[in-house]
Amino acid sequence: MDMTGDDVRRKDYRFPLDLLQSGEVVKICAPMVRYSRLAFRSLVRCYDCDLAFTPMIVSDSFIQSEKARDSDFTTNYEDRPLIVQFAAKNADDLSAASQLVYPYADGVDINCGCPQRWAMHEGYGACLLSKPQLLVDMVQQTRARISDDQFTVSIKIRIHDDLKHTVELCRRAVHAGVSWITVHGRTPEQRGQPVNLSAISHIRQSVSVPVIANGDIKSLEDVKTVCEQTCVQGVMSARGILSNPAMFSGYNHTPLQCVADWVDISLRLGTSFQSFHNHLMFMLENITSKSDKRVFNSLSSITSVLDYLSTQYGLQVTS
Repeated sequence: MDMTGDDVRRKDYRFPLDLLQSGEVVKICAPMVRYSRLAFRSLVRCYDCDLAFTPMIVSDSFIQSEKARDSDFTTNYEDRPLIVQFAAKNADDLSAASQLVYPYADGVDINCGCPQRWAMHEGYGACLLSKPQLLVDMVQQTRARISDDQFTVSIKIRIHDDLKHTVELCRRAVHAGVSWITVHGRTPEQRGQPVNLSAISHIRQSVSVPVIANGDIKSLEDVKTVCEQTCVQGVMSARGILSNPAMFSGYNHTPLQCVADWVDISLRLGTSFQSFHNHLMFMLENITSKSDKRVFNSLSSITSVLDYLSTQYGLQVTS
């Protein structure tokens, strides 16, 4: 595990449960494979993101391989509050992985919603929606190994076709000791269908822990609408914040200052060129013409990207 900086156990911030119990809407950056790494988390924290997740990390690889730990989990002093999301299929792996990250994070989250075929085939993600006892065991064993009340154990789920099964799953998880629940308002089979806000609202009313709404949060106006309709304690954005890291600050499109901040942060932290370039492709999507997109997307070096940003947008950045 790469812990950048002198001290990653900073305590001069609000813990996740303190945020979720504050009465304010908590704005959260979702776990995104390849994307919600340290540099991007650092960027969104500059634009009113209250809480950030790591990408989903496979727990068994994480505990077995030092190389995997160094690759998958990088943090620093400013990267708090932080939740580490794990894909796990047994309680031993999850609890052991949780112990490894405990000194450097504020909680772990169990991915119970990933619908990708590889994850389902391996027994991760949305598979857990049909294995409530396994989920209970995961929560209880992690709680038994880490007694710190400030360290949260949460779950991120999708919904069942029959919502009563989702409510029962959530109630069992709460009884086992889960701290809070993120609900993506679609079933594992659904992709572009509208998010089921009434389902999220029903789950919110059915459990005693905070509930986070996830799905189609693309603007501050969406945050307001979803909270009004569901009464959740927080919202989580993935694709929306990927395209516009400043969305929680009220920007409808990525401001150029945010682009400049990304360049500064990513180069300072040593982000790979692929990640550096891909994030910029997302950020510039809605403010660049089709012809310019083709040019920008074909760039293959940091120098060419910096030259492009200087010529097209007047951003004076250096490598």
